[in-house]
This record gives sequence, C-alpha cells and structure tokens, in this order.
Amino acid sequence: MRIGTRASALALVQASWVAERLAEAGETVQIVEVRTDGDRGAARGDKARWVSELERALLDGRIDLAVHSAKDVPTVLPDGLELAAVPPRADARDALCGAGSLSALPPGARVGTSSLRRAAQLRALREDLEIVTLRGNVDTRLRKLADGEADALVLALAGLQRLGRAASAGAVLSELVPAAGQGALAVEARAGEGGDRLGAVRDTVAEMCLGAERALVHALGASCDTPVGAHARALADGRLELVGWVGLPDGSEWLRDEVVGAADAVGPECARRMLAAGAAELLARAAAVRERAG
Repeated sequence: MRIGTRASALALVQASWVAERLAEAGETVQIVEVRTDGDRGAARGDKARWVSELERALLDGRIDLAVHSAKDVPTVLPDGLELAAVPPRADARDALCGAGSLSALPPGARVGTSSLRRAAQLRALREDLEIVTLRGNVDTRLRKLADGEADALVLALAGLQRLGRAASAGAVLSELVPAAGQGALAVEARAGEGGDRLGAVRDTVAEMCLGAERALVHALGASCDTPVGAHARALADGRLELVGWVGLPDGSEWLRDEVVGAADAVGPECARRMLAAGAAELLARAAAVRERAG
C-alpha cells in the first residue's frame, strides 16, 4: 500500500502515523513523498495547492492513499476520489505562542499568522493588535518569533503537538473558532478502494465531526479567500454541537452561530441560519476585500 504525502516535517509525521497503524494491522506500506503545487509556490489562498498533486497521483495509480491535513482538503473532491477514512482527531484549537493569553499582550502588539480566519477573529477580539503575516513551516515561524518579527504567534495546537513542540504554546485560544477540519487528518483514496483495509485508522466520531464542518463550509459557499471557522464536537447523547463563524478580514463585522442536532443535519442547518442572518453578504464583502488587496 503506497501512501502519498507532502515532504514537510509535519506531513511526514502525519503520514507515518497512518502507515504505522496500517502496518500493525498487517498491511505492507510504503511512504511516497509528493511535491505539491503549494510546495512550488502556487498562489496563496487556494487550498487545492496542497492536495492537487497528491490527487493526481491517486488518479494516475502512482499511490494508493493520500494523507492530508483535513483543513487543506476542498469540500468538493475530483471525480473518482473519496475521503476513505478520518483518524482520531487531535486538539482542534489554535495556540498562542509567545504570550500567556491574548489579554496579556500589550496594546499594539504584533501577532503573526498567515490565516485569514485567525487574523479576522483576532481583530474582532482585539482591534488594537497589529496582525503581521508570517509564513513557513512550524519551525520557521517559531524561529521568526524568536527573532523578533512578531511579539506573538498563532498556530494550530495539533501541529505543535505532533511535532513535539507543544511546550511552545503559551495558551490555548478557545475563544477562536477553528478552521473546518483543523486537528484532523483525511485519508483519500480512489472511490471504492478504501474499504475495510482502513479500519485501523478510522474513527467514526472524527468522521462525523469533519463531515458536519465540511457540510457547513460547502453550504455557505465559502472560499479560501474568506474568513470562516467551523468546529463540531460530539455530545454524550450522540448528537453533534456545531459552531460556525464568518467575518470580514478586519474583524469589524462577524456572525457566529451554534447548532445542536444529528450529524447529517447540523451543517446544512447552521448554514441556513447563518445565511438568513446575512452570511452571504459578509462572505461577498470579504472576498471583495481580498480581491482588491491582490
């Protein structure tokens, strides 16, 4: 079983976790590193840049599975492919590095992130903060923080944990609504070829939560150029709680809603409520701002 992955440190850790579980279940596995369009410097804001080459490798038969960070996978997959398994999810929340809390940051503090969603929510919470763009892998961004390019940095807690860098997190930002799929992995395969062979890496609760988040984003018609958050969690009675967030890049206007219900219903219902409250207009205005900014 050939498992395709990007060659970044985090991607390799994630793919290796999947490979080890499948090997323990008796599969013969091989990790195949694939350079994606994002690695070549494709336009930022296009999530497909991180997955499209892996999907081409699947369709061409060069690999049998692709392991992605679920938040990078567009809500519409190419014909002939499917999300065959979602492993147990790590902590979906964002982490603040360089400070013990948002409130501990002084007025005008520079906070680094390359995420539209994080920037918008940070500005909504603290309009005095200066958001600076910091790109690169986790270690690169932490090094930029240490070099003084920002006073604090926001990263996915799951990525820090998987790389053994959890100690770099000064606080967990529960007040931010995570990106859809954050903290989750997605194992993609050719349609009908995942089957029971992936039972060792499949988690039904994580799969339901990811499905609800993706359904919300898809129903909203959101793009990678708009600040959108979506996070689902399972309740003790088997239902899901889904939180959605949509806002303008400057954080001046935003909508947040929360729906509890059946796994297959919360995404469309949350989207319906948010659209009724004006989410479509916010999304259009946010996309226009991004287009003007180039």
